This record gives sequence, structure tokens and C-alpha cells, in this order.
Amino acid sequence: MSLGSSIEWTEATWNPCTGCNKISPGCLNCYAERMSIRLQAMHQSNYKNGFKLQLHEHMLSIPKTWKQPKIVFVNSMSDLFHDDVPIEFIEKVFNIMYQAYWHKFQVLTKRSERLRELTTYLKWYPNIWMGVSVESKSYLYRVDDLRASGARIKFLSLEPLLGPLGELDLAGIDWVIVGGESGPNARKLNPEWVRDIKDQCVQKDVPFFFKQWGGPNKKRAGRLLDGASWNQMPVGI
Repeated sequence: MSLGSSIEWTEATWNPCTGCNKISPGCLNCYAERMSIRLQAMHQSNYKNGFKLQLHEHMLSIPKTWKQPKIVFVNSMSDLFHDDVPIEFIEKVFNIMYQAYWHKFQVLTKRSERLRELTTYLKWYPNIWMGVSVESKSYLYRVDDLRASGARIKFLSLEPLLGPLGELDLAGIDWVIVGGESGPNARKLNPEWVRDIKDQCVQKDVPFFFKQWGGPNKKRAGRLLDGASWNQMPVGI
């Protein structure tokens, strides 16, 4: 958990699950895997098994102890819709998000097929935002799966962006985040890919957030796009 997240588009993180496995090219240089190994070496109890998927029942009630309203990224170190996370546990997470109604929760998945499969079994409270990660054209089907969900706020995390996405269908999408990959083996982000997405969002009046250029030194690369910061959030935030 963290009340001061370094992730630019959120305010806090909450990890009732940790660990994952790679399912698409965007996972290749996973930051969560690198961090899990580091935390394991530091003897953090939630990471005693490194990046192996683990459920942490003792973490479930944490958001209820945060009295000031926060925007909370759920499972920054895992994927709530991982095949090995039982639906009963997902329902517990959703129930806590309902009980901690003063927060806004951002859930993000690459496993959009399971999201579509389970959506009718889940209670989509207004404070739950649902997003999917899309790194290339091959995974645009995840946007359709997201659209089929019952979430009130639907968002796209186009990071790490690994190629041009072409014309996007942004119907029903409330927010778009774009970012480049960071870390020692980061793949390069082409500015034209970013500009094209930004222009589509502006044209279709969808809030646009540019997270970072990334690279081996993401702080040095910064997050200005043509000299401007793009920090738009869903309407009403």
C-alpha cells in the first residue's frame, strides 16, 4: 500500500493481490516484477515468494482506514482479473471498494476476456473505474471487452505504447492514458504515436493524460508533449 504513489495518474496504491505472469508483449519488462524482486530481497512479507501470485486477505480493509478521499490504483503489483484469482476474492475487493465509498478506485487489467466473462457477476458501484491496458493494435479487442463491462467510468492505459494504434473507437471511453516504457531495457516511444492518440482524444472530447516518455532515465526524459503537460482526468474529477 502507498499513500504517496509515484504513478502520475493516481494518488495511492492498494494491493490485495501481488504477483502475476506475462501474457503479452507489454509485459516483457514488467516494472512490478522488478519491484517485487527488490521487495523480496528487503524481506517484505507480502513478497516472500517474489512475483508469484498471492492473495492477501489482511490487506483487504486497508482503504477503509484512509479517511481522506483518494484516487486509488488497485493492484499496481498484480492483476485483479488474473485467472488464478477466485471470483469470490474479486467480489471481496469490490465489496471493500463499496464500503470505502469516499475513495475512487482504478482497476486495470490486461485480462479483458475474464473481465467480460465476470462483469455481470460484479456490482459496479459508481466509485469503481475500470480500465484495460493496450500496447499495440493486436490488443485493441481489449477495448471492446471493456465496453461490455458494467463500469460507470471506463479508461484506457495505452502503456507501454509499442506501436501506432491507428483510428481508435473511443465510444463509451471516459479517459485515455498514454506512456512509454521505463527501465534499463525500455523500448522507444515514437512521438507520432502519441500525437495521433492525443489528437483523436481532443477531437472526440475524451480526457487525455500523457504519463511519460520513459526510457532508461524517465525523469530526464520528462513528460512534456510538444512543450505542454497533459494531465486531464475523467469529467468531474
